[in-house]
Amino acid sequence: MSASRGNLRMAINSLRNTKWRSFLTMLGIIIGIVSVVTIVGIGEGMKRQVTEQISHFGKDLIMVRPGHVAEPSTKKIMADTDMLFGRTALSGLTVKDYETIEQTDKVNKVAPLGVVPGVATSSDGTSAPNTMMIATSPDLPAVLNHSVRYGGFFDDESDLSSAVIGRQAAYDLFGQHVPLGKQFNFRGQSFTVHGVFNEFKAPPLSPTANFDNAIFIPYQMAQHLTKNTTQFYTILAKPGSAKELKPAMSSITTNLAKSHGDQEDFSVLDQEKSVAMSSGIIDLLTAFITAVAAISLLVGGIGIMNIMLVSVTERMHEIGIRKAVGATNHQILSQFVLESTVLSAVGGIAGIVLSLFINMMLRVYTSYEPVVSWQAIVIATTVSVAVGIIFGTAPAIKAAQKDPIEALRHE
Repeated sequence: MSASRGNLRMAINSLRNTKWRSFLTMLGIIIGIVSVVTIVGIGEGMKRQVTEQISHFGKDLIMVRPGHVAEPSTKKIMADTDMLFGRTALSGLTVKDYETIEQTDKVNKVAPLGVVPGVATSSDGTSAPNTMMIATSPDLPAVLNHSVRYGGFFDDESDLSSAVIGRQAAYDLFGQHVPLGKQFNFRGQSFTVHGVFNEFKAPPLSPTANFDNAIFIPYQMAQHLTKNTTQFYTILAKPGSAKELKPAMSSITTNLAKSHGDQEDFSVLDQEKSVAMSSGIIDLLTAFITAVAAISLLVGGIGIMNIMLVSVTERMHEIGIRKAVGATNHQILSQFVLESTVLSAVGGIAGIVLSLFINMMLRVYTSYEPVVSWQAIVIATTVSVAVGIIFGTAPAIKAAQKDPIEALRHE
């Protein structure tokens, strides 16, 4: 025990005597730990945010997407640019698909979502290039389980030039959050703001779900403006009751397949499947980026081994004296392994502290809400210690195997 305390004291003194060299050596470990812990935290936070958003829409929400959505295990990551609603670059769903779903047995409410290209301009000439124009139906608030705060949503009897706007889009376009009755121009058509949505909590990596930055217009008008070329990137539906969810999904699948010539080139997803798919994609992305970030740990380990080899060479005379007064090979080995472990462990602790700070900053200044689990911290600490032991072993063996006479002669 006393020998171990002596080795630990020597290791700490060695770090103090070479502060800058020790810090630069630890830098690779610090960067690796920060990268891994931060990325894993962001991934877990994104999964939680997507799950909360889908849960907010209700357990009976049905999402119909174009194309056959692959299971997460197939690693088809880039098919969807949107992890929540799955807007794709492939062909979308049509008005006929919307009408088919609307007429399906046990389906109570249906709302299509389609992005209409173009830029809205207010009457004073202010434009909002980052605002999305979304074509939809009057059922959207009920389907999303989200209310209109000011005014109301357009209905089937409303003028097709009515629009409902998100909070951020209202501010960007009109400089105020309640622009009821204000008019804007889009693709040569004048629209009047009929209502303003309550604030949405937009999940990350889901641009088409950021409804705070969107303007909603009737899909019939969108079809008129685009000469019937508007397609929907998803169609949302809800059954009459939660008990009818599975029968409604089965009926939608059957009816759409018939409408598509018996081709199931679409996907009908419930909340469970949507969460699983989104989580699977996030897990794959997190694992890939984490593997890249972990290279920093390998580089840091090589740096530790290099510095320890230099340290063994510089302290050859010290090794010879210790062996001359009776130190065993095992004691010399333990001394240098402990030094490299302390070096790596201190870097690991610094990396964890820095990653916690970065995660806090992400929560404060971005829409991301990272979740750092104690498992990630324990794994990061264990890995940093393991790197020190593994990469410090070779220099330690070199030091332990030195002949004391040759070591004493070393200048």
